[in-house]
Amino acid sequence: MANSALEIVGLLVTLIGLIGAAASTGMPMWRVTAFIGENIIVFETRYEGLWMNCFRQANIRMQCKVYDSLLALSPDLQAARGLMCCAVALGGLGLLISLLGLQCTACIENNDRAKRLVLIIAGSMIIMSCICVLIPVSWTGHVIIRDFYNPLLIDAQRRELGEALYIGWVASAFLFAGGCMFICCNLQSEGKGSERYVYSRNSDYMAYPPQPLQPQQLVFLPQPQPNPQPVLSRHPSTNYSYHSRYPSVRSGVAYL
Repeated sequence: MANSALEIVGLLVTLIGLIGAAASTGMPMWRVTAFIGENIIVFETRYEGLWMNCFRQANIRMQCKVYDSLLALSPDLQAARGLMCCAVALGGLGLLISLLGLQCTACIENNDRAKRLVLIIAGSMIIMSCICVLIPVSWTGHVIIRDFYNPLLIDAQRRELGEALYIGWVASAFLFAGGCMFICCNLQSEGKGSERYVYSRNSDYMAYPPQPLQPQQLVFLPQPQPNPQPVLSRHPSTNYSYHSRYPSVRSGVAYL
């Protein structure tokens, strides 16, 4: 019962992490214009995401433009595109696979070992999704911080961490928690089930001294005597076990 509740909690936590990863992938707020130094123009804000650039004027309207060329992007954004797409795909697939192995579902009946194996595979895929989210988000954040303190760049070229990065970090934490719940509860159940068949070599035992054998009286059972059966032969015999009224051929010849 406790494992069933933990599996439902892990499912909900994974779902929240998957929604956060998908939102972080589609949001353009990965890099935000930094207002430092003499850059005091606050009427226009620029956002740079994985798929588009957006401009927002005086908190009224936002205009976005999709990137014309993939090769024109920086290496961190190119890698972030692929990794975030892989993260969403792995998280969604792991979530669907976990539905097959839940104890409250009847997709796999009368086979607890198969259910545990399915949930362990689903948890592994969810943790891989967490890693695929964490790598591009942390890489992009490192590049933003490095460029922010680069003295060769002017203030207009510097960017700050956007909301999408924070959402990505929180989503990776949720995915990691959900994957660990699926794996840990089923590995613990597997260990408990296997303890029934494990015998300790250091267990105490008692040696019994050999007991002398007691003589037993032999009882002979009477065996039935076989009844003699007459045997037919091609050669005549002079020994007969019965008396006949009619003389035999040999006796007739002897009489003659």
